[in-house]
Amino acid sequence: MKIFRGFHHPGIARACALTIGNFDGVHRGHQAMLALVNNEAAHRGVESCVLTFEPHPRDYFARALHKPELAPARIGTLRDKLTELERCGVQQTVVLPFDASLAAQSPHEFIDRVLVQGLGVRYVLVGDDFRFGRQRTGDYAMLDAAGKKQGFDVARMNSYEVHGLRVSSSAVRQALGAGDMQAAARLLGRPYTISGHVVHGRKLGRELGATNAGMGDGFRTLNLRFAHWKPAASGIFAVLVHGLAEAPLPGVANLGVRPSLDPGDVNGGRVLLETHCLQWPAALGSEGAYGKIVRVELLHKLHDELKYDGLDALTAGIAKDCTDARAYFASAQAPNHTETRRQTTRDRI
Repeated sequence: MKIFRGFHHPGIARACALTIGNFDGVHRGHQAMLALVNNEAAHRGVESCVLTFEPHPRDYFARALHKPELAPARIGTLRDKLTELERCGVQQTVVLPFDASLAAQSPHEFIDRVLVQGLGVRYVLVGDDFRFGRQRTGDYAMLDAAGKKQGFDVARMNSYEVHGLRVSSSAVRQALGAGDMQAAARLLGRPYTISGHVVHGRKLGRELGATNAGMGDGFRTLNLRFAHWKPAASGIFAVLVHGLAEAPLPGVANLGVRPSLDPGDVNGGRVLLETHCLQWPAALGSEGAYGKIVRVELLHKLHDELKYDGLDALTAGIAKDCTDARAYFASAQAPNHTETRRQTTRDRI
């Protein structure tokens, strides 16, 4: 898949079948839209294209209005969104910076400058609640009228439902916020995952619970940065880690801001996914994971983040989380969840 930031680049398709949206989570409703766009692109002999925005428009307005509560919780990182779009067969994605200039464009300016002149649209598919342009004054009827006048087809897709439940990014956020990882997986069509480069941290974990002073064989963690300050999920999870060994590694992870550590920590203030593998691959040694791209599946929430009074209490808390994660993987739930993961993968659109 080709990826462009903006559309003023050589190599961008001269014509395309397009869908527009934030695609946070790339859930099953998104997947259905992408399948239709891919099909329409093939029939027209053009490339399939996604137009998405970074930051999320609601993030932009939350900052502009100094009202952080207006920002939506973020399901996935930009990396994960692009990865899922590629897996769905999209040939080209354009990431358009959402800024004051774009926010001020009228609906007709957006159609002319972005869709027609910038992307050469031949077909545009939008959701049933699609709005665009300054103050969201553009709607499907306006887009359809412009298409008839300027020579591109316009279609919209009604809500996508699974077992009577409307699939939406809001529904995924609600499931993740409630810690219902199986409900989130049903909506996403796959387990909820976060991926990224393993970055250096304070290396405190390897000292906590070390069996021999100075050996550093305690709770070593893989640190992944979650770029957004407001993740849809948070807490302590039983997880599977992909990318370090041939088979996924079971582990326990903390997604959040680590309230037990001081603000001066090297990653202080950042949202991190810190994962401790219950079985560390010996071939990696103590430093071999840094810089690698790993993918972490969050399978089961153990509890919310806790603030511990001191490192001894933190060590005891992590040890209990490891015990609970091992119990999860050893229980009957783990095979059932594995089957759920296989089924939802088969069900992907």
